[in-house]
Amino acid sequence: MAILRYRSTCNSFFQGSFVLICLLVSIGSAAQTEGNEVFGVDQILHVDVIFSNDNFWNELEAEYDGEQNYLAAQVSILGVNGMEAIDSVGIRLKGNSSMSHPGNKKSFKIDFNEFVPGQAYDGLKKLNFSNGFKDPTFIREKIFLDVCQEAGVLAPRANFAEVTFNGEPWGFYTIVEQIDDQFLDRSIGDDDGNLFKAGSNFGGGDGEASLEYLGSNQASYTSSYVLKNNEEEDDWGDLIDFVDFINNSSDAVFESELGTWLDLNAYLRSAALDNLFSNLDTYTLSARNYYIYHNTTTGLWEWIKWDANEVFGSYAMGVGGSMTTLNLDFDGGNENRPLLQRILQNETLLNAYYAEMCELRAQWFNPEFLEPRMDVLKALIEDAVLADGNKMYSNNQFQNNFNMDQGGMGGSLYGLKPFVQDRVAYMDQQLDCTPSSDVLDFATETTLVFPNPAAHEVTIVPHPLASGLRIVDSMGREMYLLECSESILIDVSSWSNGVFWVQSLRDGVPVTIPLIVQH
Repeated sequence: MAILRYRSTCNSFFQGSFVLICLLVSIGSAAQTEGNEVFGVDQILHVDVIFSNDNFWNELEAEYDGEQNYLAAQVSILGVNGMEAIDSVGIRLKGNSSMSHPGNKKSFKIDFNEFVPGQAYDGLKKLNFSNGFKDPTFIREKIFLDVCQEAGVLAPRANFAEVTFNGEPWGFYTIVEQIDDQFLDRSIGDDDGNLFKAGSNFGGGDGEASLEYLGSNQASYTSSYVLKNNEEEDDWGDLIDFVDFINNSSDAVFESELGTWLDLNAYLRSAALDNLFSNLDTYTLSARNYYIYHNTTTGLWEWIKWDANEVFGSYAMGVGGSMTTLNLDFDGGNENRPLLQRILQNETLLNAYYAEMCELRAQWFNPEFLEPRMDVLKALIEDAVLADGNKMYSNNQFQNNFNMDQGGMGGSLYGLKPFVQDRVAYMDQQLDCTPSSDVLDFATETTLVFPNPAAHEVTIVPHPLASGLRIVDSMGREMYLLECSESILIDVSSWSNGVFWVQSLRDGVPVTIPLIVQH
C-alpha cells in the first residue's frame, strides 16, 4: 500500500487549536471539566499544607487510630494554571498496608468540602495522596490506572505531587481521584444508585468482600462492604440480590443472565487486566480494593478499579511465587471468589475472558507500548523523586527498578521492564489469539502506526476496511480527522509529549491504537 503525503480524495481535518469531541455519555459541561487541571496532563503539582499548630502529626496519627476525623489546614496548590490557596481544608491519614511505610511519610486524603460545604479545587471535593508503598519507581499505579481508562475500564485518574507540611518537605506522592458522585457523574453520567466499597479503609481490619452470599440479613455484609452514598436510605437489597444471583443461580441461568446483572464485558476486561498486570490486591486475591456501583440508568452493576499500587507483581512479596508466570485462571485460587470462579468454569464466559486478554495483550500490555510510557514518566518525576528524603526506597533503587529487580520489604520487587517482557513471553505461550478464535490479529489486521514513538512525523495506514480514523489526545480532544482509509503522513513536531489515540472504525466497531509522541 502506497504511503501518501497528500490526498485529494479523502476529507481530512487537522486541529491546530483543540476542539472537544462529543462524549459517548452526555454528562454536562461541569462534569467534563472537573479535575482537568489536576489530571488533564501528566505533571507534578506542588502542594503546601499549613496546619495551625506544630503538633499536627500526633493529631493526625491519633485520629487515624480513632474516628478518622479531619484536621483543618490551609492548602496551597501550584498547578499549570498558577497558585491557589484554600482555607479550612480537611486532612487525614488513609490506607492500610501503606501505613507501614517507615517514618512519617504516610498516605493521606484532602477534603476541600469537609469544613466549608461546596468548597472545591478544580471542581473536585477530595484528593487521595499515595506514598509509594512497594514501588521504588512511583509509576506503577499511575500506569495501570491510565491503561484501565484507555482500555475502557472504570478507574480513577492519577497524577503526581510534591508535598510540604508546615513548610517542611514531606515527599513525592501519587495523586488519585476519589471514587464518589463526581467520579460517577463524569464517568458514566449516573450517580443515583448505590456505590459500595469493598472493605473498610480504616485500620486494616477489612472483611473479605468476596461476593459470597451470606443470607438476606443486611448486617451480615456490613463488615465487608461500605455503602458510600445513599446513607439515609441505607438499603442494601440490591447488593444482596446480586450476590444471591452470583452464588445460587443455576449454571445455565448464570451464563445466560449474568449480562443482565453486570456490565459483563467491562468486568471481563477488568479481570483480564488484573491478570496481565498481576494485580492481586483486589477481588482476585485479597477480596478488597474495588468498588461496585448499581447504575440506575442501565440497571447493571459497574466494576470500578481502586488502590493499584501493588501491580506489576509487587503483591507477590506477601504471597510468594512467581507473578510473571501467573496462570490465566489466577492459579485457581478463586474458590471463595464466586463471581470470578463461575466465569472461569463456564466455557462461553471463559472464552470471552480470553478474547479480552488477547486484545489487551496486543494493544496495551506489551513492551512496545509500555516501555516508552515508563521512560516518559521517569523523566517527568526523576528530579522530584531523587529530592524526596522521606521515601521508602533509595535513589539507586528508584533508578534501577525500571530495569531490574530490587529487594525490600522482606521480598523482591520486579523490575518494571523485565516484568512486562517475561509476562508477555509467558502469556504468549498460554494464549491462542489467532483470527480463528474470533480475536483480531493485531499484528496483521489492524491500523498500522509507525514510527511509534514518534518525534517529528508519523505514518498511519488504516485497515483497508476502515471507514476513517481520528486522533485524540489523552483528554479526548480531537487532533486529526480522516474520512477514508488511505494512508497519511502527519507532522507531530508541534504536538506535546504524551500518549495520543488513533481511533479507526471497522465494521462499525472502533479500534484504538496508542500513539506516543516523544520529542
